[in-house]
Amino acid sequence: MSIVAVGINHKTAPVAVREKISFNPDKLSVALQEMLSAVQCREVAILSTCNRTELYLVQEGDVEHTQARLVQWLESYHNVPASTILPSIYWHLDQQAVNHMMRVACGLDSLVLGEPQILGQMKQAYSQAKAAGSMALVMDRLFQRTFGVAKQVRTETEIGASAVSVAFASVNLAKHIFASLEKVRVLLVGAGETIELVAKHLYENNVGKITVANRTIARAENMANQIGAEVITLGQIPEVMSEADIVISSTGSTLPIIGKGMVEQALSKRRHQPIFMVDLAVPRDIEEQVGDLEDVFLYTVDDLQSIIAQNLENRRKAAVEAESIVNRQSGSFMAWLRGLNTQDTVVSYRKQCLSERDLLLEKALTQLNTGKNPQAVVNELAIKLTNKFMHAPTSAIQSAAQGGELDKLIYLRDIFDIDSSKS
Repeated sequence: MSIVAVGINHKTAPVAVREKISFNPDKLSVALQEMLSAVQCREVAILSTCNRTELYLVQEGDVEHTQARLVQWLESYHNVPASTILPSIYWHLDQQAVNHMMRVACGLDSLVLGEPQILGQMKQAYSQAKAAGSMALVMDRLFQRTFGVAKQVRTETEIGASAVSVAFASVNLAKHIFASLEKVRVLLVGAGETIELVAKHLYENNVGKITVANRTIARAENMANQIGAEVITLGQIPEVMSEADIVISSTGSTLPIIGKGMVEQALSKRRHQPIFMVDLAVPRDIEEQVGDLEDVFLYTVDDLQSIIAQNLENRRKAAVEAESIVNRQSGSFMAWLRGLNTQDTVVSYRKQCLSERDLLLEKALTQLNTGKNPQAVVNELAIKLTNKFMHAPTSAIQSAAQGGELDKLIYLRDIFDIDSSKS
């Protein structure tokens, strides 16, 4: 039995190739079933994101044959020639495959080191494979162990503690300035990708109120509807500036949108209650002179880049610790997998049963030698042997029943040949 991880990602393939190999979430169940049959493997799961497509397999037999069948299936399924796929594809086998999956879940293989979104995407891949029936014992245990490792890395290292995007850094700065964001009012200027990320982080931090100002109202409304924000035009900014505790701007304007005079008027209406401002645009959206105002905390994209550079260094140091955890845990998983080997399992089980028998038999013989009633000794031996051998199966059945694991319960009934009609 072997575990295989195969895929392409942002390091090995441009987006033009990645998009050709990506899987439609709505058709993933069919793809998983097709892959099981075409590649002739025991278990499969598919992870497909904008930055990577990876296939995880549990298979028997020759790995090279599996690789050949897999490439043929990818060619057929995506209608893409092998010559397009092969230069970008990578293969990992057994512990390398396990190690790779754990690194991916921890964000150690991501475009942004330590980013947390990939873990949620892996959990979705797990759920989809479970729903499609393409996952059994080994893959299920591997994913569960992988999720546990990701949690351990997040808990025991600082891999995700520092902001490494300007959007995340902006919100983190705001959290340092304001004790709580729940009553804070925010004005976002622009509706591009950067502002969308800022809005998402603010929304996740339960910010009090968000207003989005944009040249095109329709585009701003599309984003605002997702976070319950209000929408205004750029021309309305002077009217609402005084209500904003935080102003974050990122547009494509060639000239500043927010001038010193506009901010001075807003401060006057606010009775000089401070405003936290972040200008993420190049060229600037906020006049440089605004930073001279006493009640304004103005940060530019350059200020944030220096923070991000330091935070990235912190993440790199944490990544060293994370890699050590991953290496230990992947080794532990492979030790468990080796224990599933049929011959080893049978030998271990027989050894355990014989050891239990010998211990109880020795005790019974001692009792007989001391003159204890033979019938009582035999009865006691029978009861203790029965209890010993019933304990583990009974515990497993009770656990499966209490957890609502019907598949496992059926499996256990089959293993122990439990027939209700015989009771």
